[in-house]
Formats: sequence, C-alpha cells, structure tokens
Amino acid sequence: MWVSVVWLAEGLGAPQQPAGYLFAHMMADDYGRLYYSVSTDGLNWRLLNGGRRVLPAYQGHPDLAQGHDGRWVLVGNHPERGDIRLWVSSNLVSWTHLRDVLPDMSAYPGYEGPGRWHGAPKLFYDTASRTYLLTWHFSNAAKLRDKPEHYWSGMRTFCATSPDLVTFSPARRLFEWDMATIDVIVRREAGRYYAIVKDEQYPDFDWPTGKTIRVASAAGLTGPWTPPGPKVSPNFREAPALIPRPDGRGWYLYFEQYPGLSYGVATAARLDGPWFDLYGLDYHVPAKARHGAMVALDRQTYEAILAAFDAPARYPGQDQR
Repeated sequence: MWVSVVWLAEGLGAPQQPAGYLFAHMMADDYGRLYYSVSTDGLNWRLLNGGRRVLPAYQGHPDLAQGHDGRWVLVGNHPERGDIRLWVSSNLVSWTHLRDVLPDMSAYPGYEGPGRWHGAPKLFYDTASRTYLLTWHFSNAAKLRDKPEHYWSGMRTFCATSPDLVTFSPARRLFEWDMATIDVIVRREAGRYYAIVKDEQYPDFDWPTGKTIRVASAAGLTGPWTPPGPKVSPNFREAPALIPRPDGRGWYLYFEQYPGLSYGVATAARLDGPWFDLYGLDYHVPAKARHGAMVALDRQTYEAILAAFDAPARYPGQDQR
C-alpha cells in the first residue's frame, strides 16, 4: 500500500503537499559555492539567479535542514580553516551567519590536524527527540598505505548532537562497522532512522559495492546501525539527495556520477527499499550541477525563492560574483 507525503516527511520539515522543490548545489566550474535550482515535479530542475551564486560568502558542500524554531539552516565550511559553518534563514532567500563549529576530535588522533577540512558536513533535525545530528567525514590515511586510494579508504563518518546548535556533544564515530563512508545523510521514517551513505571503498571483485550509494537503518538517531544494504546506485556515484515524491508514493533519491558527469535517480515506496532506477524516465538536472541538498517546499517559500532569484538563465560560468 502506498503511503502519504505526510507520513513520509516525518522529521524532515517538509510540507504535506509540496508546491515545489529546491536544489541547493555547487557547479562544476565554481566548486564549493552556492547555487539554486527549482522543480515542481521533483524531476525537472531549472537553474535560478541567472546562473550566478546565491550567497557569495558561502563555501562548502551545501546541505539544508529546517530546525527547532522553523528556520532553515545551511551547512558549509569556514573558507580558510575548514571548520563547520552554519547559516540561518527564515525563507531560504536571506541568510545570516549563525556560528562556526569545531568539534572536539581529541579522542581520535590521526583523523584531525590543524586546519583540517571537515568533509561534506550534513545536518538533520530529528523532531522526535528534538535533537540535531551533525555529521562529517575525516580520513586516517596514514594507517592504510596498503589500500587502493588510501586517503579515501581511510574515510570514516563522525557525528555530534545538539539540542540548539549552541552546545554540542563530543564527536564520535557514527557507525560501529569499520567501512569507508562519506556523504552521509540521515532521515527518519515510521519511527526508524535511515542513513544513506556512499560506500567509499574502491570497488573490486571482493568489494563490488564500492563507490555506490547504500542504506543502513537504526532504532535510534545515532545507532546502533545495521550493516548497509545492497547498492542502490551503479558504481562511482556519490552525494545522495532525497525528496518525497509529489504524488505521495514514496521517495526520489538522486546521486551524482562524478566528476559532475550526470545524475541518476532511483525511487522506492519506503527508505528500506526496494529501490528502482528511473533510467529512461524524462528528468533533467541543469548542466554542470554538482552535489548539494534537495528539500520540499510549501507554496509561500517556493514563491519567495522565485521572486528573489528567478532571473533569466545564462551560462553558469558568467558573472559568478
């Protein structure tokens, strides 16, 4: 039996019937900067703001969450130190720098040195526990010199929790199992938590799921997690982005064929699958769009974004600033 968007959107801050969707992303020729694309059907996306940056001061891999006070939080990095940087907005149009966060990694020597970049930080607000979950990845490559791509094989996902984005718990490993992961997003559905991860081990005959998107689940926000399930995407895909389908019949899961070659989409009625590729379906992502976050919007927010940024499109490399 198909389930409704109301049920699917548990913990996501998504409207009951989305008026549209926002894709906050980077561009291939302006990596780490913030751009907006929108869609009304979750499949066909249109680049906004004339192909120019939306927030010139932003740097990072964009991620979005709607928090305890209804405001949106944009996650990125400090442009020089690599600390996690948080921005806030009531409408996804005007952004204010909230604070920088430097998690205490002292319990994990080898994973952090001075000025280390906190990789692709992501934020999820869990309405059930009224808790924010902040995730990022680091590598301990020095211990894995015998592995292919030892820097990426050394990637592990870390997390910290917060009730208010002011105080944070000590950093900890998110997963109990010892597997290379990056680009982790966490969502809640029907009282259970799902971690959508990129399996970052290099693929070979003994590890056919390498460089693919996989899904694990847990009864609690920080685990313990099941082993990740079968691959959802082909190999050499990353940066999962998840939205509820506008028809209420499950989810769309996007993933990028890198470096910025194309996007694929899979769909499922539930986050635990089974997932089906939408190859052959008519969908479109703007050329040169790189990874970021997708969110469902109510009509007021969607129309505010259009009013602010719906300028005639131009080539994304022009007039970036």
